[in-house]
Amino acid sequence: MSTEHDAAARPADPARLTLDSGLTVRPWAEGDDLKLLQVWGDPENSMHHQDRSLLRPSSNDPWSRCIVAEAEGLPVAAATIFRSSLHPDRLSFYAEVAPEHRRRGVAAQMLQILEAEVPNCAVQSLKSRVAKRSAAQCFLKDNGFTKIQASRQVVIQPGAIKLPDLDSAGLDLEDLATGSVELTQLVADFYNAVHTWDPAEMTVGRAQQMLLAPETGASGAVVLRDTANGGDNSILAFAISYTPERTEDPADVLLGWNPELPEADAETSCRAMLSLLAAHFPVKVEVDDAMVPLKTVTDELIEAGLAEFDFEALIYARDAS
Repeated sequence: MSTEHDAAARPADPARLTLDSGLTVRPWAEGDDLKLLQVWGDPENSMHHQDRSLLRPSSNDPWSRCIVAEAEGLPVAAATIFRSSLHPDRLSFYAEVAPEHRRRGVAAQMLQILEAEVPNCAVQSLKSRVAKRSAAQCFLKDNGFTKIQASRQVVIQPGAIKLPDLDSAGLDLEDLATGSVELTQLVADFYNAVHTWDPAEMTVGRAQQMLLAPETGASGAVVLRDTANGGDNSILAFAISYTPERTEDPADVLLGWNPELPEADAETSCRAMLSLLAAHFPVKVEVDDAMVPLKTVTDELIEAGLAEFDFEALIYARDAS
């Protein structure tokens, strides 16, 4: 039975290689994150911060390779590829180069070095996430990647959506513990349903660990239930807050719905949930193009000037033939 470690007894440890730019490449070492931070500066946004956290020592479990490029002994660039157990069909790629060393082919050559290790993994396809209209977007296009998804962080202003009459609509808003088995199963089902473009293997255990445990910052959850005549009291939509206290700053919320709902019903449930969440305080949600019911609602709000997005991320992939 093939596994992701089959052809690799140990992580790659390439000898120091010299790039065409004159930079020297070596494996990632302890302390490189702090040295690179001094050269790169602070991350531009939360996505940038998350991507930088992917840079770490090479490993076979989970499978990953990471290298650093130096100029006169000082790290100025880094790149990694790794396999996620949650999205196992593609390897993730991330690279960052100090501004003064860009446009010299550094990232492209680091990608080539890492690609030489890909045959040691059971997965051959690659994906990468970049900010829209960034230089990295052009880099991916030039290296054979094509766009497969877009994602926005959308902030909904207080009172942007008229509140529904819950009783007449046959709805009930209920606080639910983040450890609820019912909620955890629905979160897992929702996540898998909206990631068919990059198939996920979200399980109840992973949903609890990655999205609902206290360590994730999850501070509470509410669900919208169907209480209409003939309704089965099932959950129509859910919202998980990662902001412990409501303030004038937008609350960070994961909003989802029962994936078994027809699209029109899912949209109605998303609209009702958003109206309740943002009744008095702003709310921030992440919306992928694949989240059609939620995207329909947030697009309408953006067009009406009742919501805005702070940045848009694009996901590119290069699939093995």
